[in-house]
Amino acid sequence: MSEILSQSEIDALLEALNTGDVDVQEIKEETKEKKIKKYDFKSPKKLAKDQLRTLHIIHENYSRILNTFLSGYLRSYIQIEVLSVEELSYYEFSNSISNPAMLSIVDFNPLPGQMIMEVSTSLAFCIIDRILGGNGNYQGEIRSFTEIELTILNKIVRQIIKLLIEPWENVIELSPKLDKIETNSQFAQIVSPNETVALITLKAKISEVEGLINICIPHIVLEPILPKLSTKFWFSTNTNKTITDEEKNMLQKRLKKANIELSAIIANTTITVEEFLNLQVGDVISLNKNINEQLEIKVGNKIKFLGTPGSMKNKYAIKITKVFEKGDEEYDE
Repeated sequence: MSEILSQSEIDALLEALNTGDVDVQEIKEETKEKKIKKYDFKSPKKLAKDQLRTLHIIHENYSRILNTFLSGYLRSYIQIEVLSVEELSYYEFSNSISNPAMLSIVDFNPLPGQMIMEVSTSLAFCIIDRILGGNGNYQGEIRSFTEIELTILNKIVRQIIKLLIEPWENVIELSPKLDKIETNSQFAQIVSPNETVALITLKAKISEVEGLINICIPHIVLEPILPKLSTKFWFSTNTNKTITDEEKNMLQKRLKKANIELSAIIANTTITVEEFLNLQVGDVISLNKNINEQLEIKVGNKIKFLGTPGSMKNKYAIKITKVFEKGDEEYDE
């Protein structure tokens, strides 16, 4: 839009000024007006939007892993998603916690300090109910946890915390460890009230019960890895990279140390349950294989070799006579 007025517009403006329809003072005040942004010096912002976005991505991955784990563990319909990621003071977080609460205090090794995972009491009682064989639709009153209930929660929280390792692996190699579970927020003062924290809120639904899972990570814990909490760093570490020969050799060495089950099948047969129940010492069972036939040797549940039985240094042994390769008719896929 052009800032140059036409002659007719200039005449209309002069006429409006003369009649008093337009106030010159108001025009001056509008031009002098500046945009002001509020800033609270009591709680300065220490986390950039980019870093909060990265925390959102990390915990989106965590919510998917947690969803899969709890679905199998509780044998119930589970739905977990990230509701919000925000920066606030620890006082605001602790002040919003109701009593009784379920607060898991976690050592965020190797990072300094601790973090808190708060699970709403409705979800906690639902989990306990499912583990003890109920349908999970806990309708009882919200009360303090018993010693048995805390023991059950302690066990499952330890497994839930281990699931944090994978989502964080692109930023840091974590070794989180559960320190204790508190039911009163007054005994869960891990940092000073004015300390800045990142609060990740997950919305969880177990069967018909809904609740929140809050993960509170103090700024002092995140400070050593703040440079890595940027989307640029995140996506650069997620790009496909060429595997070096050294990495290939290391992988081969580790694979060679893996333990696998090897079994030689001498023979098999079929008998009735009655015959099985009436077996006595000295009975002879007729098998489906001749003594001179080669034995099948399985790796896992696949036939990979043939061999002949024997002994070596007073121990039973088997000599491999044939190795099946892909393409052989006998090769067991």
